[in-house]
Order: sequence, then C-alpha cells, then structure tokens
Amino acid sequence: MEAGTGIEPVYTDLQSIHQSCNNNNLGQKKYQDKDKTKSEPDTSRKPSSLSNFMKPEHKRMARMLGYSLTLGTADAWAAFIFVASARLSIAERGALAFCALNSLDPDDAELTAAAAIGEAGAPLPTFLGGMEEARFWASCASRSERKAYALACFEAMSATDQAAFHRHISEMEVAA
Repeated sequence: MEAGTGIEPVYTDLQSIHQSCNNNNLGQKKYQDKDKTKSEPDTSRKPSSLSNFMKPEHKRMARMLGYSLTLGTADAWAAFIFVASARLSIAERGALAFCALNSLDPDDAELTAAAAIGEAGAPLPTFLGGMEEARFWASCASRSERKAYALACFEAMSATDQAAFHRHISEMEVAA
C-alpha cells in the first residue's frame, strides 16, 4: 500500500462490490421486494396537505427562517432580512414583526424595536424658541427616552419653574 490517507483500500473495496437492486417498481405508490411476493405500499414521505396550498415564496421563507435560526449568526439574519424583503409583501413583513414583538415582554420589545429602527438620541440644541424642535424630537423618541429626558429636565429646573410646570400640567386634561 502506498503512503496516503489510509482510506484507499476501503474505497477500492467499495468499488468492487456491486449489488443489484431487486425491487420492482409497481407505480408511484407501491413496490415489490422479491419476485412473486405481495406488493407493499411505498412508505416514502409525502408533503403535508397544507404545503400543497402554500405559495412557493412562503415555503422559501419558512426554509430561510429555519436556516437563520439554525445558524444564528448576524450574517444569517442579515440574509433573512434580504430574502424577506424580496419574498414577502409589506403587510406580511409587518405582521411578522408585530407578532415577533408581541411575543416579547414590553421592555424587550421596546429595546428590540429601538435597535431595529433607531432611537431619537439626545435632543438637538434649540435655535429659535425651541418648542417646535422639542415636539419633533419627542415624536421621534421612544417612551423610555421621553420619560428619562422629562424627569431630567424637571429636576434641572429651578423651584419656581418646577412650580409653574406643575401648575401647567395640572390644568391639562391628562389622557388615561
């Protein structure tokens, strides 16, 4: 034997073994192992009835989800995003995102959504009056950002401004 991987004799032995298959094909759903014996039903796997009605792009997406879950890497999930954008409608992707976020507890859902779409970040300095910019920033900010900045701003106010702010919000009708 020549120097090598050590599998050469096994490979050679496998090449020399030739066995014929004596199964007789009797159509799509039956086979016969030996001549002159009763035919048996084929036990090969058949697609489920639901898969017969699924759109091909939905089957591909289900397979892609399985690949992404199995690999679990950032690249696999980035590929999932790319394929979902190509294969699913906006409504289907929205429903998928809605269900995924609702499967999380509220704090994790907020963090996940913020990571996906980005948070507003720190408010920009105001130039002309500030209320318009402040309202715009608040409309872009997440709930946790609004709460944090509102409390920090309130705490940074002088006692006089805090009292005036308290009077202002006490006069407003607060949504329940």
